Amino acid sequence: MQEDAPPAKLAKFRPRVADLEKTIRRLAADSENVRWRARHYETHAESRMEWRDITDQMMFEVLQTGSIKGSIEPGRNPGEWKVKMCKQMKGRREVGVVTLVINQARLFVKTVEWEDIR
Repeated sequence: MQEDAPPAKLAKFRPRVADLEKTIRRLAADSENVRWRARHYETHAESRMEWRDITDQMMFEVLQTGSIKGSIEPGRNPGEWKVKMCKQMKGRREVGVVTLVINQARLFVKTVEWEDIR
């Protein structure tokens, strides 16, 4: 009787940073692909934007032209990836936008924040 070989370790898949940045930028080019507001209640992202004085325009600029900072983490559901996109704003501080990429088809902004500590 031949023993079965031990199962090979599977590498945990994570998208490449450059590929995910490209996907985020493409999706953020159309605001229909980005959810950060709700009709009947205030989302966490909305309240943080207001409290931190970060505008919609700044958030979209970060998503469209920023870079991933930190690790790419799997989301709660299959096909979701959580990242923080960051960008140094002209004449301002660095802004971070924590975002879920959902099935490479849409974005959900969880929160926005200033990256530097004052």
